Amino acid sequence: MTHSKSAPTKTPMHPRNKHNANYDFPALIATSPELKAFVETNQYGNESINFSDPLAVKALNKALLTHFYDVPFWDIPEGYLCPPIPGRADYIHNIADLLAITNDGEIPTGKNVRGLDIGVGANCVYPIIGHREYKWNFVGSDIDLQALKMASFIANNNPSLKKGIECRQQKNEENIFRGIIKPQDEFAFTMCNPPFHASEAEATAGSERKQQNLATNKSKKGHAYNELKGVKKLNFGGQKAELWCEGGELAFITKMAKESCEFALQVQWFTTLISKKENVEALHQELARLGVKTIKTVDMAQGQKISRFVAWTFQANVNL
Repeated sequence: MTHSKSAPTKTPMHPRNKHNANYDFPALIATSPELKAFVETNQYGNESINFSDPLAVKALNKALLTHFYDVPFWDIPEGYLCPPIPGRADYIHNIADLLAITNDGEIPTGKNVRGLDIGVGANCVYPIIGHREYKWNFVGSDIDLQALKMASFIANNNPSLKKGIECRQQKNEENIFRGIIKPQDEFAFTMCNPPFHASEAEATAGSERKQQNLATNKSKKGHAYNELKGVKKLNFGGQKAELWCEGGELAFITKMAKESCEFALQVQWFTTLISKKENVEALHQELARLGVKTIKTVDMAQGQKISRFVAWTFQANVNL
């Protein structure tokens, strides 16, 4: 009996996600020729990139954003978070479904729908996708001034994004919504990919584990991996504020829950990604303690990876 080797089965993403199919590298290269240098043939005979190479991941992101979202100018400073686009798009599309719940089943679109991205980062990816897919306007906040300058530069140098994205600096690292949401602001939703490590040492250890896993996987696939030995940074990069905070993810989302009470009348839906599954129940309990009646956990899948976000609203009589 013979066994043919096939690629692992992947769980489909949101049905509106433009990245459900395999990457069409010829089309992406036609849009963004610099990607060609990073494309190779994998063990299944398919074109791919070396996802352990930060420059390859960055080139793929640039091609995806240009090809699918009409964002020809996109860049990030060295060492900043370079997120995988498909998973970011899934969060946006699931938020759109969430907004439909409180809009008579219709997804609201247009500039009057405003979102707040807590920790927008230098990459500005959530506002890019949200604005291009649904024409929503965004405020992106961050504590890192260099990240904000880059995000603003991206927004202001792509005609498709102009006037759709505003960046605001969080000047107090103890606050999340305070100092960002102004008295006159109204937001349909907030979103966040919180830092999940509790210290720099923990973040560094996590980076090293990921690099080792990438090295092991690449070795199994028969590829050389010498060029990245000893590299300690994540292939997707990341600065301190993006990767860790005092108390880790649980402390951050607990603080977010408490602060959300102050802005209950200005925000329709609060949402946050949660990396550690055990923190989901902890957030539910904290929100219940704060008197929140409507809480929803949304599971998402990207390939073999399962992620989720928790959403809550202070609006009464929301039928989930």
